Amino acid sequence: MSSPYVTMTNNYPHDNEVDNSSLWARGTALVSFSGISRFRRWLFPGVTAAVILIVIIAFGVSNTRTSNRLGSMEKTVSNLTDIIQSLNTSLQHIQKAAEFAAEKNNDQVASVTDALKHLTVLEGLSKSVAALQCAFERIINNSSASGGCCPLGWDRSESSCYYFSIDNLSWNDSRDWCDKHGAHLVIFLTDKEWEFVSRHADHVWYWVGLSDWRTGRWEWVNQTPYMMNRKQWVPGQPDSSTDHGQGRGHEDCAHLHSTGRLKDAFCSTRMRYICQKNSLSI
Repeated sequence: MSSPYVTMTNNYPHDNEVDNSSLWARGTALVSFSGISRFRRWLFPGVTAAVILIVIIAFGVSNTRTSNRLGSMEKTVSNLTDIIQSLNTSLQHIQKAAEFAAEKNNDQVASVTDALKHLTVLEGLSKSVAALQCAFERIINNSSASGGCCPLGWDRSESSCYYFSIDNLSWNDSRDWCDKHGAHLVIFLTDKEWEFVSRHADHVWYWVGLSDWRTGRWEWVNQTPYMMNRKQWVPGQPDSSTDHGQGRGHEDCAHLHSTGRLKDAFCSTRMRYICQKNSLSI
């Protein structure tokens, strides 16, 4: 009696266990297969859509950058166009200004030419008036004005007038005084001029228009070269001495010595001077 019961009892749980295991295994296999199938079914379309979306986004970004670059280039071109237009406008203004200046310059040149013509006429009239004035002064002072006229206080020889000063100035100041009176420090070009000046100098020292301070070579005040003639100089002169007791420098200016010959001296030395200018023809 006991043996069949035990057998039944033992078989029942075993069958149940086997069945339960079998059912669990089948259910699990069916669920797994179904999920994989669905995943595989949607995988390719999903990946394709994602790739297309990425391509669209990339194209859009690229498009945006290209648009931005194009926009920037358009602005640059627009700015360059404005600059070129501005330069063209400036060039046009400059051209007009140049044309105006040229026209004005032509007018000014014409004006200057007319002024010079008038000045030449006035200069001629001025000389005529000066000559007449000189002649009247000579007549009033019972002096002869034949052959040319010199201002009062000036001595005439040939076609030149000479002024022998009584005041003392340096060589430079003497030159300036002569310039202000339409003359220059005396220049000896002929023996007659030399003899006339030497005779009227009366053994007094006078500055003459001869120096070597500008180039180191002796030249007349009008910058014409002086041809050295030792007979015209005091023996041993010019010596360009620095022993003159008037500061640093050489003796670079010439004067008429009391012997009637030339001697060099320090240019700042104060002494009398002789001016020379052309006489006025009546």
